[in-house]
Amino acid sequence: MAERPLRVALFSGNYNYIRDGANKALNRLVDYLLKQGVSVRVYSPTSDQPAFEPVGRVISLPSLPFPMGRDDYRFSLGLFGEAFRDLKAFAPDIVHVSAPDIAGHRAISWARRHGIPIVISMHTRFEAYLSYYGLGFAKPSMMAVLRRFYSRGNKVLVPSSGMIDHMRQDGIENRYAVWARGINKDSFNPGLRDLAWRRSLGIGDDEVVIGYLGRLVLEKGLDVFASTVGMLSRRNARFRVLAVGDGPAHGELERELPGAIFTGYLSGADLGRAVASMDVFLNPSVTESFGNVTLEAMASGVPVVAANATGSDNLVKHGKTGWLVEPGDVAAFADRLEEYCRDPALRKSHGSAGLSASKAYDWDTINGEVLKVYRALV
Repeated sequence: MAERPLRVALFSGNYNYIRDGANKALNRLVDYLLKQGVSVRVYSPTSDQPAFEPVGRVISLPSLPFPMGRDDYRFSLGLFGEAFRDLKAFAPDIVHVSAPDIAGHRAISWARRHGIPIVISMHTRFEAYLSYYGLGFAKPSMMAVLRRFYSRGNKVLVPSSGMIDHMRQDGIENRYAVWARGINKDSFNPGLRDLAWRRSLGIGDDEVVIGYLGRLVLEKGLDVFASTVGMLSRRNARFRVLAVGDGPAHGELERELPGAIFTGYLSGADLGRAVASMDVFLNPSVTESFGNVTLEAMASGVPVVAANATGSDNLVKHGKTGWLVEPGDVAAFADRLEEYCRDPALRKSHGSAGLSASKAYDWDTINGEVLKVYRALV
C-alpha cells in the first residue's frame, strides 16, 4: 500500500498580497514541495487585490490592515472558523509558521496539543523596524514576544549561519538549521544589461548608475540612502540614481532625490534588465535577514556597497565582491561609492567576483534542505 504524501500546513503573514523577499521565498518553497509530491495548505491573510497569483491552495485568515500608515500589510486576527476547520480536516504532519502574529501563535499551540512537529522560519528582523516608526521604546516587549515565539518550535530555520549567532545573542535558544535563498540565473545575469534602455531614460554612457532595488519603505534605510547620495553629489562625482520598486515612502524619497530615476515596480525580464543595467548597488538596510536584492545584484555582475549587518554580511565579501560599511555611516558609504565612480576596473573586478559567488545559490538545492528538515522531524 502506497504511503500517503507528507502534509505541510504553512502559516504566512502575507503570502500573496505584497511582493517582498519573505513571501517570494515561501511561494518558491511551496512550488518546490508540490513538485516533490508533498501536499501543502497555506493559511494567510489575503487581499481583494493580490500582488501576484500565489502558488498552491491558500486559505484566507481573518485580518485587519496594519496601523501607523502601513495598511499595505495586514495582521491576522487568529485561527478560527472556516480556517480552523480546514486545518483539522487537512491533518498536517508538519506545521510551518513564518510570522509571529496571532494566527502563528495559535497554530503553534494547536500543533503542540496534537503532538505535531513545528518548524518556524525566521524572515525579518521585526524588532529593527520599531525605531523607524517612533516605537523604539517597545523593543524590549517585542523581543520578549519573539523569544517566546521562536522557542516554541522543534526547529528554527534561519537564512544564514550569522543569523544563528545574532538570535542567540538576543537570548533566543533553539535547534537551528539554515534555509538560505536562491537566485534565478535566467532572470538575473549580466547578459541582460541594456545600454539602449539606459539611454532611453536619459542616462549617459559615462554616468555611473547607483541602483536601489526593493520596496520603498522607511525600514530599508532610505534615509541613509538619500543622505549618502546627497554627500556624493557634493563631491562632484558623475552618477545617476536608479530606484527600482514602489511603496509608501516613494513620494518622500523622490523629493529628497530630485535627479533620480524611479521606475516603479518591475518584474520578470524588465526587472532583470534594470538590475543588470546598474553599475553599483547600494543597500544600507539593517533590517534584512537575508539580502535577496543583494544576491540579485551580485548575480547580475553588479558590485555591492552594503551595511555590515545581517542580510548582507553573509553575502558580500568585503574588498572582493563589494564593500561592507558600518550601519548609518553616511561618509563611509559615500567614500566607497566614490571609489567605484572613479575606478571602472574596480567595479568590473568586484562585479565579476560577485557573479561567481552567486552561482552557489541554487533554489532547488536550498529548498531541498527544508524538506529534509520536515522529514527528519516526522
